[in-house]
Amino acid sequence: MKAGVAGVVIAMMLGASAGLISSTARAADAPRGQRIANANACMGCHAVDRKLVGPSFQQIAARYKGDAQAPAKLTRKVKDGGSGVWGMIPMPAHQSMSDADIRTVVHWVLAGAPSK
Repeated sequence: MKAGVAGVVIAMMLGASAGLISSTARAADAPRGQRIANANACMGCHAVDRKLVGPSFQQIAARYKGDAQAPAKLTRKVKDGGSGVWGMIPMPAHQSMSDADIRTVVHWVLAGAPSK
């Protein structure tokens, strides 16, 4: 390999490594509720700011804003699953999530799913 080509290859590898480290650092900087949501497949159906299969976390926060019962309602919904609130597609139960993790995710969602 010529020196110039080798330099480009090395630069590309270093750039890719820096990107991986940067994205890992960003994930570690994410709020705990977001990290738990990522680890428990919540992001497969929900996004922070747009509807996927289910409503966005920001839509959920807006719907329940000012509802003192929202934390308890949503904690139960995450644990037991359900349907009919946002349409006919059911939300599966998350029985394996700890109650503490569910409360953390619910608190983060109700805060508007902030990125910091």
